Amino acid sequence: MPWATLRKTPSDRASANLGDYETAIASFSWDQARGELAGFPDGGLNIAHEALDRQVQAGRGAQLALRWIGRDDAVRDFTYAQLTAQANRFANVLGSLGIGKGDRVYALLGRTPELYVAALGTLKAGAVFTPLFSAFGPEPIRARMEIGEANVLVTSQALYHRKVEAWRAELGSLRQVLLTDCAAEAPAGTIALAPAMARAAEAFETVRTGPEDMALLHFTSGTTGKPKGAVHVHEAVVAHHITGRTALDLRPGDIYWCTADPGWVTGTSYGIISPLTNGVTLVVDEAEFDAERWRTILREQKVTVWYTAPTAIRMLMRAWAQDPRPFGVPDLRFMASVGEPLNPEAVVWGLQAFGRPFHDNWWQTETGGIMIANFAAMDIKPGSMGRPLPGVSAGIVERSPEGDIRELETPMALGELALRPGWPSIMRGYLHEEARFRKCFAGGWYLTGDLAMRDSDGYYWFVGRADDVIKSAGHLIGPFEVESVLMEHPAVAEAAVIGLPDPVSGEVVKAYVALKAGLDASEALRRELLGHARKRLGAAVAPKDVAFRLNLPKTRSGKIMRRLLKARELGLPEGDLSTLESEER
Repeated sequence: MPWATLRKTPSDRASANLGDYETAIASFSWDQARGELAGFPDGGLNIAHEALDRQVQAGRGAQLALRWIGRDDAVRDFTYAQLTAQANRFANVLGSLGIGKGDRVYALLGRTPELYVAALGTLKAGAVFTPLFSAFGPEPIRARMEIGEANVLVTSQALYHRKVEAWRAELGSLRQVLLTDCAAEAPAGTIALAPAMARAAEAFETVRTGPEDMALLHFTSGTTGKPKGAVHVHEAVVAHHITGRTALDLRPGDIYWCTADPGWVTGTSYGIISPLTNGVTLVVDEAEFDAERWRTILREQKVTVWYTAPTAIRMLMRAWAQDPRPFGVPDLRFMASVGEPLNPEAVVWGLQAFGRPFHDNWWQTETGGIMIANFAAMDIKPGSMGRPLPGVSAGIVERSPEGDIRELETPMALGELALRPGWPSIMRGYLHEEARFRKCFAGGWYLTGDLAMRDSDGYYWFVGRADDVIKSAGHLIGPFEVESVLMEHPAVAEAAVIGLPDPVSGEVVKAYVALKAGLDASEALRRELLGHARKRLGAAVAPKDVAFRLNLPKTRSGKIMRRLLKARELGLPEGDLSTLESEER
């Protein structure tokens, strides 16, 4: 079905942080955004100073900054003053070990309070923070630590013994390993963090880093080759702060839940930095996804702003189909999604389950912050990623055979999504890979590698990664369009689409679907799905085949790995699988 625009009411527009889009675009400047942060008298800037010290100095020290919910439902609360004190202790521990400005501190932890303290304490010390996803195996951990020349690793005993200890001595840059759950004598070559923190002072003067000093190193995997280390600097906090307010509608005192793990860029930029600079209370759940648990957290913690991922939303939809009770979360004001495009059906489902729609947005590890979004006050076109944020200039471009870049002005012209450089959180490089970094820029644009379209109202529509788009009989077919139509069928929980070589058409479309709970795959259902897609899309675009799977291969951050499906179909090398979540076929 075609999806109607979801109109926002005058009260929606009046109450939102960004109420009038055109006025905000015309009046915005990054200099003004910088002025909203404290900085240092000498012009320096430090992310942790803005997230913690500034809040305490403004009289918000007694406000709850972080509520941690353990797997066993135990709760630990940290006010802004208490979180600052713990971050100071960690910074002093680093100092006692000779770790300071520019040194690299890696964290290999689950969602524990120690992870958040380590991130903020590292930044306070002027060192560079690099999060690692705790489900990584030894090889992806080692590769990222070698590329980034890790000096300190903060981890647990179990993770250290299983994933690091065997090769630790071979990493010459690694000076210290801090174990977060070691209260007694630490294993040889490690330090028990808790006793070291207890001995450290609560006072610490945040290091006067400059805006262009390196602060964060985030790794992103390509389709082949080794991971890329995207370098981000302290000035990124300017974008983290202002986009949290404009794209996520954050306000001081909000109860905010970002479900992304800090091992990924979202979990750091919008799971730690942006909410704290905006004076909100973070909710952190240590446990993995469970639909009923999430329902309870949203309700009992009185969450007002919720930032999650399309995969999680689809899992909730699957559970809700079996238990379609309204979620009953009257405090929830705004819901947003990121990680991969959000299917139109999922946007609209939010109205059924929560009484409000999900607001999709788009950005990348390389952009460091949200670039395009569906704002709280903006009419939503389900399936669109929204419009560029104030301070962000976007376009649709094409590259000529000679390498020249031309912007496409015609509405709904298909091309590469590009951004004019200049926002504060743009990556400053790929660590040790200058040539790879330079390839991202041409003709005055940052080239994202995503194919998209822009309609006559300025809304952007994701089509697919440039290497995912299917070329069939002269048609360019975006997998997201086909997947969204399959998702409309009541039996389908998730869908992924790839192109396979064909001697006549060039490529043909094949779809993989995971069914909703309680439904069984059958030939009749396969034919029904093919007919549903042909009716909605036409024979030229619809899949020629549908295969059923228990679930689809995804990265641990929730992105469907279409390239892996294609590699398996064609017997090609599977490439970098370091971010692959375990799967059932």
